Amino acid sequence: MGIDKEAVKRLLVGQEVKTTEDLQVLLRDLTKEMIDAIYEGELTSHLGYDRHDQLAEKSGNYRNGHGKKTVKSHLGEIELSPPRDRLGAFDPEIVRKRQTDISGLEMKVISMYGKGMSTRDIRDHIYDIYGYDLSAESVSAITDKVIETSRTVGKSRPLERLYAIVFMDGIVVKLRLDGIVKNVTVYLVIGMDLSGNKSCLGLYVGESESSKYWLTVMNELKNRGVEDPDLCSG
Repeated sequence: MGIDKEAVKRLLVGQEVKTTEDLQVLLRDLTKEMIDAIYEGELTSHLGYDRHDQLAEKSGNYRNGHGKKTVKSHLGEIELSPPRDRLGAFDPEIVRKRQTDISGLEMKVISMYGKGMSTRDIRDHIYDIYGYDLSAESVSAITDKVIETSRTVGKSRPLERLYAIVFMDGIVVKLRLDGIVKNVTVYLVIGMDLSGNKSCLGLYVGESESSKYWLTVMNELKNRGVEDPDLCSG
């Protein structure tokens, strides 16, 4: 597991994210995004084609919106959006239809963010989550959706032009990379907007903490729309 709950909690407390609820809201949001992405990958595998594919018209079955499902977890209640198919034959594995508690699963899902999101790491996590080998087609479909979500949520999501405060810090954790356990630095950027709302602007994994890497992170934030935070804290 790349990042455990306590490691993230210590990091955020050090960045003046002062309450447990502040931490839980962030982790719940990350969990929801990732599980919903896995849902979509499972449905793609079930249907045999991706969204907007021309095969949809010939198959007799296609996507039919999303439902709402509230589950319990160690982080509190999380509202998921399981997709539906027209024939009602889709039965997701990540969170089953009648499953109401995902305690333990949320940290496996969140750890994907801290693993650098390589295809190999995601395949290992998928096996860990499901507990058995999925077909190559299923793994590929789920991996594609997870990577897409990670890039959108974690690193390419457009940001606000102004933030009242941007908190930046790094924490050293042990990750298994290419079969070897290494010390790496997880860079975390939290932004507080002008209304006082906090959100995770990005998670980044580097070999070690350095001013050069922080410059890379700040340039990326600038490219995503951040112009001039009133105050930066590290």
